[in-house]
Amino acid sequence: MPLRRDQLAGRRISLGYSQESFAEAVGVAASTVVRWEAGKVCPQPYMRPKIARLLQITPRELDCLLAPLPEPITAKVQPTPLLADGDLDDMLRRELLALIATTGALVALHTPASAANSRTGPEDGAGRVLWQAYRLAENKRDAAPLVRHQLALAAAALTDAGSESERLRLCTQVADLYQLAGEIAFDANRYHDAAQCYTLAASAAREAGHYDMWACALTRHAFTSLYDRKPAAAVPLLEAAARIAERGDPRLSTRYWVASVQAEALARTGDADGCARALVKAEQVSNLTGELHNGGWLRFDGSRLGEQRGACYLALGQAEAAERYLATAVRQGLSARRQGAVLAGLAELGARHRDIDRVVHYSGAALELAEQTGSGYIVRRLDLLRGPLAPFLGDPRVSDLHEQITRRGA
Repeated sequence: MPLRRDQLAGRRISLGYSQESFAEAVGVAASTVVRWEAGKVCPQPYMRPKIARLLQITPRELDCLLAPLPEPITAKVQPTPLLADGDLDDMLRRELLALIATTGALVALHTPASAANSRTGPEDGAGRVLWQAYRLAENKRDAAPLVRHQLALAAAALTDAGSESERLRLCTQVADLYQLAGEIAFDANRYHDAAQCYTLAASAAREAGHYDMWACALTRHAFTSLYDRKPAAAVPLLEAAARIAERGDPRLSTRYWVASVQAEALARTGDADGCARALVKAEQVSNLTGELHNGGWLRFDGSRLGEQRGACYLALGQAEAAERYLATAVRQGLSARRQGAVLAGLAELGARHRDIDRVVHYSGAALELAEQTGSGYIVRRLDLLRGPLAPFLGDPRVSDLHEQITRRGA
C-alpha cells in the first residue's frame, strides 16, 4: 500500500497552490499531482528542479518530501526504479513522434466534422505565452511538457473541427506549436526530431495559408542542416522560404530574417558574393516601422545582424572583419545560446591567431554557459573547435579544453 506524502501536499498548500493550479504551473495533469501526493508515483527526474523552484525549496529538500515513511524492519519492499535519463529521453521522443504522426494526418484531412462535436483546443495566444516561457527558461527542456500538452489539445481539437475556418485556425496554432517543439529539440541537438517538427509546422502553415509562418518554419528547418555541417542542403530550403516570404505581410521582418540565414548558409558554402547580397537584403529590416515581429515564431528585428555578419566572415576566412563584429556582439547582453555561439567564434579566431590565452578564455566561458543551460546548441558549436584546437594539444590547458568539449559532445 503506497504511503501518502502529506508533507509534500502541505508545502503546496502553504504556498497557495491548489492541486489544479500546481499541476498547471508544472505542466502536468492534475491527476498526476494527486498520484504524486498519494505516493503512487514519483515525479520524473527532469521535472524535479522545476517542482523544487515552485515549492521554494532545494532539490535535496524535495527528495525528503518525496521519500516514503520508513517501513517496518521486516518489510522487504523494493522501490520502483525511476527511468534513467536515456530511457526518459526515448520515451519523450516516442510521444512526440506519435503526436507528429497523428497531427500530420489530421492537418491533411479536409472534411470537417459537425460543429456539435467540436472539442476545445489550445487557447488563442497560448503559443505566444509558451514562446515567452521558452525564452525565459534557463534549460529549454523545461518548456517541453507545456508544449506537448498544447500539441495534444490541438490534435484532439483537429479530430472534431466544426468548420473549415475552425480547422484552418487550428492549423495555424499547430504550425506555431510545432516550431516551438522543433526549437526545443534543436537546442538538445536532436536535429532529426527538430526537422520533423519544422516539416509539420510548414505543412500546417501552408494549409492555413499563412505565408510568413510557412517561411519561418522552412528557415528553422534549414538551421538543422546548417548546424549539422551540411550547409549545401540548407540553401534550397532557404531559397524556397525566400519566395514564400515575398508573398507574406510586407510589414513583417520575415523576408529579412530569411535573408540573414541565407547569408550564413552561403558563407559556409564559400559563396562570398551571394553572402554579401543576402546581407544587404537583411539590412533592409531597418527600413520597417511598427510591429516588425510577433515575439513568438518571428522575433527578427535586425539586432542580431552584427553577430551573424561575424559568423559569415568567420566562415569565409575573413578573420579581421569577423573579429570586429563578434567582439562587439559579445558585449551586447545576448541570450545564453547566442552568447555561447559568439564566444565559440572568438575562441576559433584565437586559435587562428595562435593565441592560446584567448582560446582558453573564450572556450572556458562558452563551456560554462553550456553547463549552466544544458544547451546542446552551444555544445555543438564548441564541437567545431576541436579541429582548430588540434595543433595546440601539447598545451595542458588546450588538452583539457579539448577533452571537456569531447566529453560534453559525446
